[in-house]
Amino acid sequence: MSVLTADSRREYEIHRYPVLIYALVPLVALVLQAWLPRVLGRFAWFDLPLVITVFFGLGRRNPIQGSLMGGALGIFEDALTHLPIGINGIAKTLVGYIAASVGVLINVENHSIRLILTFLLSLLGGATYIFVYRFLLGVAVETNWLTELYKALGNSLIALVLFPLLDRTKIRD
Repeated sequence: MSVLTADSRREYEIHRYPVLIYALVPLVALVLQAWLPRVLGRFAWFDLPLVITVFFGLGRRNPIQGSLMGGALGIFEDALTHLPIGINGIAKTLVGYIAASVGVLINVENHSIRLILTFLLSLLGGATYIFVYRFLLGVAVETNWLTELYKALGNSLIALVLFPLLDRTKIRD
């Protein structure tokens, strides 16, 4: 991977999407995230709002927008679950910020790079979630890192399918 100058970083395209995509995709992700774990039970090894946060963070390449989208999706996800409001909000805000910041630094058009970033950011989101729950709320959480690895792998596989589909909705200039 080559070191990028400021001029070459500006050459990267900032992806734009129709407003309907910005509204419907996160809404569908939240609904599916609330509904599918009830159907699949303990085999729900995915986090759709996190995958959507990573996608839009990498595509828009704006850390503020990535943070806001991650925070909003996380808070709405908390509202739909039994969790205290803000736990997922904090984790997804951090993931959105880092995804957008990485999107500024490197070219994330390559599917394998996006797959690896989704895996790593999913692990970071899980670690942040556990940190907030354990140290900030003071609640003892049973930590199973193998489950977190499965979730990161599941998120990466979902991203492998979902990212090319969402790439087709880009506004072309």
